[in-house]
Amino acid sequence: MMTNNLKHQRTIVTIVHAAVIALSAVMLASCQGRPSDQPPIHVNPNMDHMPKYKVQSKSEFFPNGATMREPVSGTVSQEQLRADDVYFTGRDASGKLVAKMPMNVTMQLLQRGQERYNIYCAPCHGQTGKGNGIVAQRGFLPPPTFHSDLIRNYPDGHIFDVITNGIRNMPAYRYQVPVDDRWAIVSYLRALQRSQNATLTDIPEDKRKDLK
Repeated sequence: MMTNNLKHQRTIVTIVHAAVIALSAVMLASCQGRPSDQPPIHVNPNMDHMPKYKVQSKSEFFPNGATMREPVSGTVSQEQLRADDVYFTGRDASGKLVAKMPMNVTMQLLQRGQERYNIYCAPCHGQTGKGNGIVAQRGFLPPPTFHSDLIRNYPDGHIFDVITNGIRNMPAYRYQVPVDDRWAIVSYLRALQRSQNATLTDIPEDKRKDLK
């Protein structure tokens, strides 16, 4: 009886040794000692390689033979939905330029507009909007002053449209300046115009006594 148990144990040990040797051989084979164009042995794929369609590949499953699915008719990306014509274009439903911007003017909006104006507009139009920016001083065709009666009477939508699409020598800034910032610039431009064409009535009564 003892002999049979001993033989059984030896058999188990032999099997274990054989398994260890086989596993070691596989691991050594997967570790290449020199460069090779043959991929290493992948012992446990673990779903690393799964059947799937690649972009622009052919499909035998879909009727049109293409793997890429067409969006449902009428689908609009959330980022591309522009339901508010006034906000996104500066025009009303009839296509007319709006007289006033579609958001409330706050100090935060003006400060944002000043920051964006100084970055994108001041190089040509100047810090005060007189068309004497550093670019114009270096020989570029100067833009018109913002303080003429003509531009002061432009509707807000027109200024927004010019920032968006450009005009004459001015390029479009729709890609550099987001919609919110374009309206912020419009609000700051109006503040610049008021600062250069203000009258005594534009100053609060409690501040007038401080004028010299």
